[in-house]
Amino acid sequence: MITKMTGVLTRALDDEVRLQVGPFEYQVMVPEAVRRQVQLRVGQEITFHIMEYMEGNSAGSRFVPRRVGFTTEAELDFFELFCTVEKIGVKKALRAMAFPVKTIADAISRQDAKWLSSLPGIGPTTAEQIVTTLKRKVTPFVMLNSPANAPQPDAVVDEKPTAKKGRPAKKEPEPVAASTDASVVEGRLIEDVYEALMGLGHNPLEARERLDRLLNCGKPFRNLQEAITLIYSQKG
Repeated sequence: MITKMTGVLTRALDDEVRLQVGPFEYQVMVPEAVRRQVQLRVGQEITFHIMEYMEGNSAGSRFVPRRVGFTTEAELDFFELFCTVEKIGVKKALRAMAFPVKTIADAISRQDAKWLSSLPGIGPTTAEQIVTTLKRKVTPFVMLNSPANAPQPDAVVDEKPTAKKGRPAKKEPEPVAASTDASVVEGRLIEDVYEALMGLGHNPLEARERLDRLLNCGKPFRNLQEAITLIYSQKG
């Protein structure tokens, strides 16, 4: 059984990505939240934590092997836990995970069935079942650290002595220019834009379409306000 795959991301499609590993290109199914994380990394090497399953037709006469991928082991663990809820299979779980694991786990922990029912394919009854089944099991996922909160590196110290008393001088870090190219926008900002669009009343499909148009328009944005302004200045 494959548990991890590393290769070059060649394509990011609606609900899957393609990963080039040596001479082979593999299909890896991903939820919307993961697609947003990786869609700007096409052409780069990436590692997915993998779960394999067999997808069959209603008659049970044909089975197709599938791989589901996540960028961290914790995401995969949560997905497998999510699939333990009654009447939630792999395909339904993939569709439902339109937000980061930490966000969904937090909603389950606070027993917010109303918010959970807004996830794609999740109705009020299923949302209540998710809360009942998982409310005591999601604490480790609520505590996940966000990459946006990672500590910043300390200033570099130049060991060369200064003219004063031979003490090493502290070298001031050079200012880092803010990126204005959508291809290098922080993944956290992309999540913020998506969640802002949902908060403005768009459903997950509309939010995804507007976010994709933003990332493909080629215009620079550095923060949430600039991104939302660009989205609503676009025609259509």
